[in-house]
Amino acid sequence: MIPLSLKEIADLTGGTVHASPTTGADVVVTGPVVTDSREAQAGSLYVARVGETADGHDFVAGAAAAGAVAALTSRPVTELPCVVVEDVQEAFATVARAVVDRARDLTVVGITGSSGKTTTKDLLGTVLSALAPTIAPVGSYNSEVGVPLTVTRIDEGTRFLVVEMGARGIGHIAYLTRIAPPRIAVVLNVGTAHVGEFGSREAIAVAKGELVEALTEDGLAVLNADDPVVRSMAGRTSARVILVGESEDAQVRAQDVTVGSDGRARFRVETPAGNRDVAMTLVGRHHVGNALAVLAVALECGMGLDDAVREIGAAGVVSRWRMEVTELADGITVVNDAYNANPDSMLAALAALESMGSGRRTWAVLGSMLELGQESDDAHAGVGREAQRRGVDELVVVGEVARPMSEIAAVPGTTVRWVPDAAAAEELLRAELAAGDVVLFKSSRDAGLRWLGDRVIESSTSTTTTEEGTA
Repeated sequence: MIPLSLKEIADLTGGTVHASPTTGADVVVTGPVVTDSREAQAGSLYVARVGETADGHDFVAGAAAAGAVAALTSRPVTELPCVVVEDVQEAFATVARAVVDRARDLTVVGITGSSGKTTTKDLLGTVLSALAPTIAPVGSYNSEVGVPLTVTRIDEGTRFLVVEMGARGIGHIAYLTRIAPPRIAVVLNVGTAHVGEFGSREAIAVAKGELVEALTEDGLAVLNADDPVVRSMAGRTSARVILVGESEDAQVRAQDVTVGSDGRARFRVETPAGNRDVAMTLVGRHHVGNALAVLAVALECGMGLDDAVREIGAAGVVSRWRMEVTELADGITVVNDAYNANPDSMLAALAALESMGSGRRTWAVLGSMLELGQESDDAHAGVGREAQRRGVDELVVVGEVARPMSEIAAVPGTTVRWVPDAAAAEELLRAELAAGDVVLFKSSRDAGLRWLGDRVIESSTSTTTTEEGTA
């Protein structure tokens, strides 16, 4: 955290300082900014947000006990010196923007897309860290709360800030770019994730394009050449544009892509800086596009091609439940990709399962994809048909929302079963999983399949290899 005094925070936000009996307005925040009192450390600023089920003001004492030195509140508190503001969220965003503005030699990279944001953010954070001090979000901190939490982690030595930007409506990404104005913007894809909230894929495209619209003329937009909707965003920015993908006109282009029986992709990359062979540690062909975007950003930031290719090839897992691959002692392979799900990431996970399952029995334990609106039933049925097309041996569909995955025409070679919940799926797996099987868990978080995947792993002595995945 770049240090800020309580008075400076009050001046920035238009708030009023309420000092404690033993401290005044000269107290300085030097530690991490937190919204969870349990995460406070020495020197922290505690942001007392009021949510649907909890009032952050009730936890100020806990933050103080953990080391926080000040709070940002909407009413006076006695446990810590505080700045009282009308709108805690807006004040929090203002503080974060001030931290960015005070950082010297900082390059902000914004990443968005319907799927793959967290994967690409983690990969880019890992690669740029080999070049200079880099801050990237923890997990999927991509909201109006997660972005300022990430921003306020930077200090005077930070050179690269990687910001994942999600959206649940028009204007959300524009809001986030005002907190962390990007010099480089990456748009991965425009799919149907959250279409139930947006109303249409066209509306999703409008929202995602807000990221490139925030660039200035000296910025860079890295766009997926293989997604026509993303490619067209070149017309929505005054910045330079680099196309990445497998299309012939992509400036950073993958050729000769192959996927081994380990699920890992290998390819030849062509760039303005030269051509190289890339062999990835991450599992899944879908990582090729993510890697190309990361490579384009790394080159723009001054990294040498050989160094960038080496770091991309060596990068492993950062965030949990994203294509985590665990080899159990009894020969079963568990692929836990159940942090989140949408139609595109489901298809990518099934493709990876097909590659890994050559000559082995494959299980796809699939749960609900949420926020798809009227397209939900058709999207789920489409995933079921894709599982059949990919030759999945055992398709286990979990939960009522996902039921259309199981209501498909029978095909030879694929057994399809529906179960009501994760507990029933666990009972089935414990009875029938056998040595040599490969089992994929994939669903939205609320379906709880990530926990089921963990339980299957914990029931066996295992050696774990984790890779990062699809959504």
